[in-house]
Amino acid sequence: MKILLVRHGETDWNVAKRIQGSTDISLNENGIRQAEQLADKLAQRKDPVIGVYTSKLKRAAQTAECVAKKLGKECIVLPGLEEMNFGLWEGISWDQVAEQFPTEFQAWRQNRRYEHPPKGESYQELLVRVVTALQKLIKEMKEESKTIAEGDIVVVTHSADIMTLMSFINDTPFYEMVKRYKTGNAAVIEIDAEVIEKAQL
Repeated sequence: MKILLVRHGETDWNVAKRIQGSTDISLNENGIRQAEQLADKLAQRKDPVIGVYTSKLKRAAQTAECVAKKLGKECIVLPGLEEMNFGLWEGISWDQVAEQFPTEFQAWRQNRRYEHPPKGESYQELLVRVVTALQKLIKEMKEESKTIAEGDIVVVTHSADIMTLMSFINDTPFYEMVKRYKTGNAAVIEIDAEVIEKAQL
């Protein structure tokens, strides 16, 4: 079974390069088009999709609902898939973060896995909740006798979630995550469910 990690479609804050984090922003018109194109693409896959799961945030849920409708599946909110909470940095750009929070920003850049923005969470905290959520989902699906041969699952989430998960899986230093694993809006990353199932945090 594959987990198809999907980043949500575009929002106005993506265009403006504002940090979204836990702020609940909707898709813009282009984001809706991206979600529709994504749904068409996933519908053409050879391997069937047996489930569509999403972060509760609007931008992810709207993307997932479009996919689920196209595939004739229920769209299920899975707690733990939310974007990283960037605390006081949400709503501003990274340049503004560097100007307004120079000390905190430098500490975060030097050890971003364990440091956290003011009133936010660290990438390690994000990693724990995402992996825990996915492991619970895989366990539940196995208990329902859904076998690996029956198909794959779509998980619509966020940029930091995907980059963090990929860094962990590939043992990549977290400071390289943007360079190595930055994912565009409505892009799909395939990973083996078994890799998540066996992950030790």
